[in-house]
Amino acid sequence: LRYNPQRSTNQMKRISSDIVIIGAGLSGLALHHFLRDSSLEINLVEARPRMGGRIHTLRPEGGPPVEMGATWLGAKHTRLAELLKSLGLEIFPQKLGKQAIYEWISTSPHQLVALPPNEEPSYRIRGGSGTLINTLAREVPQEALFLGEPVERITASLTGITVTTQKRVFQARAVVSTLPPNLLYNKVVIEPELPEDLSGIMEKTHTWMGESIKLGLRFQDAFWRDQNSSGTVFSNVGPITELYDHSSYEDDSHALKGFLNGTYASMSKTDREGMVLKQLRKYYGTLAEDYLEYHEAVWAGEPYTYTPYATHVMPHQYNGHKIYRKPCLDGKLFIAGSETAEAFPGYMEGAVESALWTKTYLLTHFNKFRSDDGPDDSR
Repeated sequence: LRYNPQRSTNQMKRISSDIVIIGAGLSGLALHHFLRDSSLEINLVEARPRMGGRIHTLRPEGGPPVEMGATWLGAKHTRLAELLKSLGLEIFPQKLGKQAIYEWISTSPHQLVALPPNEEPSYRIRGGSGTLINTLAREVPQEALFLGEPVERITASLTGITVTTQKRVFQARAVVSTLPPNLLYNKVVIEPELPEDLSGIMEKTHTWMGESIKLGLRFQDAFWRDQNSSGTVFSNVGPITELYDHSSYEDDSHALKGFLNGTYASMSKTDREGMVLKQLRKYYGTLAEDYLEYHEAVWAGEPYTYTPYATHVMPHQYNGHKIYRKPCLDGKLFIAGSETAEAFPGYMEGAVESALWTKTYLLTHFNKFRSDDGPDDSR
């Protein structure tokens, strides 16, 4: 992923715009959405062959959308809710039921426990979180979207800033990175070098979901809704640590979705699937064996999301740090993305908040450019 300084960029295709957004996840697409009426020319550059980043909704034929990434929002996630409403997208409550399967310790059997009233319910997006990505993506002109192009280098100069991939050089007046800060620090060469206080924070910023393993199993029927069972599971034993009813909004197709302990990342998918099935047999007996599909996402293995830390990093460490709310490289580089948000960093809400903050700064930035350049007499 590192830039090769011996490779000349003189023969590479050059594309110019006002702004280059690195990353076509929720932050990048939301920023493009918020700037859609600004008359600014924007290019989006994404390393993956798909959009969405850490929103990744699988759509098995005949089954419900299965989330391998960001899934839930809450009542306090007001910016995300406003965006969904403006796009005409619906939400619905996460089904928990009145009881949960609880497994406290390996030496004791699991129990069926009553759940207290849920005063702060979680919600899901009708049609899956990917519906939000697909809706925002339709606003991006085809000629402005570049998929499958990992960024190797960002170079600022007196006249502007460039973004270099293996295929192209993008020239702009401002660049917005929505990559996780630790990934940006480790995988992209930035010239001139960023200030030490900023780069030190980036290196030690926790990447949200980086250690997560998400799983989903599709079933014909929601058998876990029996009065002596539950689709809500909390286990200290594992490998599944949490599990939830993941049926569709229409409730005509059914799945269970949850989390595996991240320590199982080094195992094979086949071995993890076998351990998942063994655990589910404890709760549901032979009904667990009738799953139609098994899906999983090991986010530590996603090179465009996660890279190992140089030192130990605590969960949420430096998420939302104030240093990210200040442009760098003389106002030409903005470090955005969910981890940088002041409120709810790491969540979809944080991604939207980051996009809103960056939009405000960019418009101020370009208004200053226009003021410095003076009136345009060429018309």
